[in-house]
Amino acid sequence: MNILDKIVIDKRVEVNLRKGLIPISQLEQSVLFERKNISLAEKLRQSSSGIIAEHKRRSPSKSVINNTLNVQDVAKGYENAGVCGMSVLTDGKYFGGSLDDLLTARASCNLPLLRKEFIIDEYQLLEAKAYGADVILLIAAILSKNEIKKFSEFAKSLNLDVLLEVHNVEELHKSIMPSLDMLGVNNRNLKTFDVSLETSKTLSKLIPDDFVKVSESGISNIESIKELQLYGYQGFLIGENFMKTDNPGASATKFIKTLKK
Repeated sequence: MNILDKIVIDKRVEVNLRKGLIPISQLEQSVLFERKNISLAEKLRQSSSGIIAEHKRRSPSKSVINNTLNVQDVAKGYENAGVCGMSVLTDGKYFGGSLDDLLTARASCNLPLLRKEFIIDEYQLLEAKAYGADVILLIAAILSKNEIKKFSEFAKSLNLDVLLEVHNVEELHKSIMPSLDMLGVNNRNLKTFDVSLETSKTLSKLIPDDFVKVSESGISNIESIKELQLYGYQGFLIGENFMKTDNPGASATKFIKTLKK
């Protein structure tokens, strides 16, 4: 059993527990449930840098990345840096995140917020909306074609943007449908954790231009982005690179300034 399988098993238990604690009606009464969505896809289309910066405390592959920063400072720092959007990890067990992190980020900035989570149930989309997310992530590796369709259509009914993540050709073929806004290619093999930008390059020509192309994982320098832009990528999800510094906002600022030169 690989790490992804383990995460999904734990996630089912967690979601069932949460459903028992907070009924859907309570989520729908959240103040944030009625707020107008900020489209990440639109921001990426209009941007020359396309940076989506992440708040991530730890990961299964890297253990602790940064446990000392508070989400508020990170969110404000990213917004001042001029990123297109912010990704907030809400998985507790493996990444040290929480829905409260999303809530804090929402209160601290006006960026489009991506709830970075292992989504296996429509309930999690209602949570995302109630806690202030603008975008949800669907991971093709853990979902069937029907689930991708069901979840992405439900997300659109809630006015949420949908970023679908793929790792290979098979996942891409089962995933392309009109209810997605962005197609993300994860350069990290979730089974081995090896990272290669070739994954993004190879899959780029198979992604229709209707979707904003996003490259994820292993992007740590300007050269990688410039190279991937030639393949039609408009979004670049950067996690560890900023978070492993003492001041993610400052390092994002420096990165974007250099990129725009």
